[in-house]
Amino acid sequence: MVALAKRQIGDTGVAVSSLGLGGAPVGGHQSANPLYTVAQYEEGVAIASRAFELGIKYFDTAPSYGDGRSEVRYGMGLGRRPRNEFVVSTKASKVLRPTDPHNVDPIGPDGLPELAPVFDLSREGIFRSHEESLGRLKLDYVDILFLHDTEGVDAEAAAHATAFPAMIELREQGTVRAIGAGTRDVGVLTRLIERFPVDVVLLPNHYSLLTQNALDDFLPLCESEGVSVVIGTPYNSGILASDLTGPALFNYESAPQDLLDKARALKAVCERHGVDLKAAAIQFVLAHPAVVSTIPGPASVAQLEDNVAMSQQTIPAAVWAEMKSEGLLRIDAPTP
Repeated sequence: MVALAKRQIGDTGVAVSSLGLGGAPVGGHQSANPLYTVAQYEEGVAIASRAFELGIKYFDTAPSYGDGRSEVRYGMGLGRRPRNEFVVSTKASKVLRPTDPHNVDPIGPDGLPELAPVFDLSREGIFRSHEESLGRLKLDYVDILFLHDTEGVDAEAAAHATAFPAMIELREQGTVRAIGAGTRDVGVLTRLIERFPVDVVLLPNHYSLLTQNALDDFLPLCESEGVSVVIGTPYNSGILASDLTGPALFNYESAPQDLLDKARALKAVCERHGVDLKAAAIQFVLAHPAVVSTIPGPASVAQLEDNVAMSQQTIPAAVWAEMKSEGLLRIDAPTP
């Protein structure tokens, strides 16, 4: 077992492993893009169990990942583990409802009926989402609760008026230890931090080897406010983990040619030093002082084991220096 470093989330008492497990593929979370792969039930359960064995102690999921299946599979995979030895984060904003209210019979090994996520940012919706997540996870509490995907004027207004105050209540009640938000919109996260006592944010897309725009304002804000950051997509949802010989995913969509070219240039630097691009991708995001963890989402046990190996690979300082000298990394980007 690898001894993965643990990092504290402020003064919450929650410590996450620097490498965590992203739960979307674990839940068989389908995508219209054929490049996106997912796990079936037995593999999903095995990923969660094997991750714990490999030293990963932080597990992120959401009700909408596989419409409850990711949470169920985490509950199965972690069910026999000592509760104080792992950290779970899940999300709220969407309540799962039967697609047919007259037919709620379980379908498949996950034991769930056909469900679909429906936005509900009311106090009652947040409480219901949280209670149902605990049931699927088979837990009495979660360590982190993220407010999820509140882009758009109406959703953001409801997040401020009812949803985040409800999460503060849950934290005070003790069924949540730390609270925050996860969304692709940095502006939404920024305004939430400026208004509420946020412990941690989940940031996809905006900080990686390919994109470092979060260095301008957002990551400095998190540092100054004492907000911890979890990086959700160190591989930008696939491109930095692919062989780059053909099409690839970038932030859940087909990667444009200019980013494929940049990824290939980054890979060439790595190869000159005998380093894997995936290793550089994981270790780069963890070098920023505000970042506590990164959570790539493997679709198989083999991908999981590879992620752990990549997090431990030795990378010479010359790799980062060469990336910066070639204009592939910002000069002010922290590196390991």
